[in-house]
Amino acid sequence: MNDRTDSQHLAAPFGDDYGPLLTGVHAPLTEEYALEDLKLIKGRIPSDLNGVYLRAGPNARYAPNGRYHPFDGDGMVHAARFQQGRLTYRNRWVQTDGFKEELAAGKSTHYGIRETLKGRSDRRLKDTANTDLIGHRGRALALWYMSGDAYEIDPITLQTLGKSQAISQSGGKISAHAKVDEVTEELLFFDYGNDAPYMHYGVIGADGALKHYVPIELPGPRLPHDMAVTERWSILHDLPLFHDHEAMALGRHRIDFHPEMKSRFGVIGRFAPGESIRWFAFSPCYLYHVVNAWEDGDWVVMVGCRYMPALDAQGGIDARRTAKNVAELEMHARLWEWKMNLRSGETAERMLNGQHNAEFPTCNGRLIGRKTRYGYLIDHSETVTLQWSGVRKYDLFTGEDLGGWSDDPQHSWYSEPWFAEADHASAEDHGYVVAFQWNDALKRQTLDLFDARDLARGPIAQVGLPHRVPTGFHACWIEADRLARR
Repeated sequence: MNDRTDSQHLAAPFGDDYGPLLTGVHAPLTEEYALEDLKLIKGRIPSDLNGVYLRAGPNARYAPNGRYHPFDGDGMVHAARFQQGRLTYRNRWVQTDGFKEELAAGKSTHYGIRETLKGRSDRRLKDTANTDLIGHRGRALALWYMSGDAYEIDPITLQTLGKSQAISQSGGKISAHAKVDEVTEELLFFDYGNDAPYMHYGVIGADGALKHYVPIELPGPRLPHDMAVTERWSILHDLPLFHDHEAMALGRHRIDFHPEMKSRFGVIGRFAPGESIRWFAFSPCYLYHVVNAWEDGDWVVMVGCRYMPALDAQGGIDARRTAKNVAELEMHARLWEWKMNLRSGETAERMLNGQHNAEFPTCNGRLIGRKTRYGYLIDHSETVTLQWSGVRKYDLFTGEDLGGWSDDPQHSWYSEPWFAEADHASAEDHGYVVAFQWNDALKRQTLDLFDARDLARGPIAQVGLPHRVPTGFHACWIEADRLARR
């Protein structure tokens, strides 16, 4: 190491030449930790909060080849385990094939999305497993947004256990944002790619076996990011943002937004053949993340965060700037509702809340696919990439803002907040909201716990960590009873 202090090194482990997304609040950690007896800054850990909060994110092990994008960083999982009022924290890299190859080489052997495109052999793109985490059968699955392998993780030790055999048996891959029906313990997933039919959809059973896997024909290669499920249906996305075909032919990564095209959502029975899917058309947009979906009579209702297209001086959609915003993770999203009538074919959509830039949503995971009144989202900065300045609760029926909190809107960086049900819960929102928070003004890292019934009250407990948790992507909560299945 040079003569910089340790704190400076942690703020720019590869030096200052790789841009802002590898320095400061975005700088990767260089070590793995296992910590107990952490300092309580405020309150106490509730004894009826039992389970583990897991958060994924990019954490580059080696300096990148060329320009860096957060999607490129090696996956790292941060875990906060709660046991009868006790807290244990640990973090570990996901031991993907690409990570292990580079560890053996002692340097980066792959390239990022600014330098290459999936499928090139001369500049390989690495499956980083850095995007999302879901809990299934007592294990966590680390997933990649561009469709890759499902890496199974022990949710307590964070040891990488290997690849999901069920996904491998499908002959395909799995994208981030697969859904787990916690009532049936079935895992529903999709993958996508550049070859026809361009999408597949599948179901893994509670026993871990692949139960269903069918092709979904799309008009061409697309870039879907999420899906939704109800008790009987799955909802797949065909959105008017996808690769520029000329750039793709040259092996380059460039995306275009097509405002002349509709956004389409396809409704398919959980175990139905691919050709039975029904498509419903809506106003053009991009959609990163769904809050939840449910059935209401003949209607299928989906609530999510609609990426608001950029507008030109005349009020029309600025297609180029919209695509650039999506590519650069400059988010301008609003809480939105889409409805599809399976009997009449009728559709309806509306903005639920136009006041806040709301993203990275969660709800009570026990009720995925069932009608949920409450959602927990972050306040996303309109100007700073990946700065989530606070947490907020919404009424998903009306869009009403039910209160939120930020220690310091200018300097706070929260992680995706997850609802953690209290033991013997008596209502949908009887529990806690868990999130990491970095305060850049105080240079202080905390784990914040909120009463889910009153976020505006502020954290009921804050636990200090001796190091920063870098900005990241998605999280999950696995309850103690589901952990027992490991």
